Amino acid sequence: MGKTIYYGGAILTMAEPLYAEAVLVEDGVIRAVGNEEDVMKHQDVSTCMVDLMGRCLMPAFIDSHSHITALASTMGLVPLAELPDMNAVCARLEDYRVKHQVKDGEWIIGFGYDHNIFPDGRQPDKSDLDCFTRNPVLISHASGHMGVVNSMGLERMGITKDTPDPEGGRIGRVTEQGCPGRERSEIGTGNGFGEPNGYLEESALIGRAGSLLSPDPEREMEGLRKAQEVYLSHGITTIQDGLMKEDGFRLLARAGQEGVLKADIVGYPDMKNAKELGGRTEYVKRYQNHLKIGGYKIILDGSPQGRTAWMSRPYEGAEDGYRGYPTYSEAEVEQYVETAYKEDMQILAHCNGDAAAEQFLNAAEKAAREIVDAGGMGKDIRPVMIHAQFARGDQIRRMARISMIPSFFAAHIYYWGDVHLKNLGRERAERISPVRTALDAGVIYTLHQDTPVIEPDMLETVWCVVNRTTKGGIRLSQEEAVSCLDALKGVTIYAAVQYHEESSKGSIEEGKRADLVILSEDPLRAGKDRIRGITVLETIKDGETVYCRER
Repeated sequence: MGKTIYYGGAILTMAEPLYAEAVLVEDGVIRAVGNEEDVMKHQDVSTCMVDLMGRCLMPAFIDSHSHITALASTMGLVPLAELPDMNAVCARLEDYRVKHQVKDGEWIIGFGYDHNIFPDGRQPDKSDLDCFTRNPVLISHASGHMGVVNSMGLERMGITKDTPDPEGGRIGRVTEQGCPGRERSEIGTGNGFGEPNGYLEESALIGRAGSLLSPDPEREMEGLRKAQEVYLSHGITTIQDGLMKEDGFRLLARAGQEGVLKADIVGYPDMKNAKELGGRTEYVKRYQNHLKIGGYKIILDGSPQGRTAWMSRPYEGAEDGYRGYPTYSEAEVEQYVETAYKEDMQILAHCNGDAAAEQFLNAAEKAAREIVDAGGMGKDIRPVMIHAQFARGDQIRRMARISMIPSFFAAHIYYWGDVHLKNLGRERAERISPVRTALDAGVIYTLHQDTPVIEPDMLETVWCVVNRTTKGGIRLSQEEAVSCLDALKGVTIYAAVQYHEESSKGSIEEGKRADLVILSEDPLRAGKDRIRGITVLETIKDGETVYCRER
């Protein structure tokens, strides 16, 4: 692999000292960091010299939560993001049907619609999709927590008026007023009876879409290649598969064996179905061909923009006191967390609402008392609260005592901040993604994008945390804003801590892996308004360039 020396620009180490003049990389490892004169002493005739020409070199970004196999699967779906209404959605679906010559009876599946930007703000239902009479159609919400099928789709799925609502989910029902979806209170009552209206929520949807299309190994591998390239183009060299299933594991393992994986992938099987991945001990907590199993994942509630996140207080305008709902009972969550601690396995829990956060915290505190304090396992599993959107200050301070890490989906501030103001009121929405509270409490935090919900754009997320401005231009509480440096820690060194990889990743220091990114300018010197306009020019994994932007 040889030697490479980087010099001539801002080298942001994310360590002490914060800046260096030059870096030597040899055989995929950082061998020297310091002033240019000292580093240049290592130069010989075979050394590759890289003049940064005033640009910025820093540690590559680390994705603390996303779903690479889910992104791979969307590569073959109809993209629906940012479409303004259902007319545009149906037009896009029809264009796809014609262009791809979809045969009668074959599924048409779209991903990424957001009812919050539709003029009437309502969830669609089967009547909106029944213009398709020869094909079953499914469209999945941008959050991944809800979706809609047409009448033929309901028939194919076997969902009838007698199909009960599954645990932790809802099937939309037709009411006397017609098809619901127009008001949240009309979308099913949990009694499991009534003609389905096509709307599927949480567990009623999750897991269904992946089984609708016939598996095509080559199509799946091509989707994974494209998905990985998306991450690499954003400077990310460690990627998560945050709800890994058996088919996803097989795809990733095959990709690793065939040399397709350029980045490190850390998978977290759904704990409910983790037995599917039994016998994969060679991947547990250690990389094999860039793939490892990092622990378990559980989902404890839904989406705040879809009004399914579990809150301790009702949503705005909910006359029936509706505040979302949990996925599991207290006893089930305690059992899951206890199992993780006893097996010394990290556990990630999806918690958007503060009621879900409370459920996870209670279970983790109980496990810490009864297992760790008693001398059992789980002493350093570093449990992670995924999203933690509405975690309260008192809850974050409790996290510090059990080394729990909140991983904030902070881009919600920009993308759905206006929706949260409407759904939850000013008081709660103001403090969404409370990064400053975590910083002040001495809690390690990370930042993510939950891809494929949005692109894995780390610099945009840093901009969101620093500025806390919604799409509508409203500035949310500046008391929760942090500096650019503190935001960058959440996607570099702190993210490495989350993965138990702080000794090898997250900063530019001697002995660490040469996972690096070259940016068009230094984020710390760009000014907070320009952060998300910074361009990723090159991504380097273990000393090798894995992405280079066309110039």
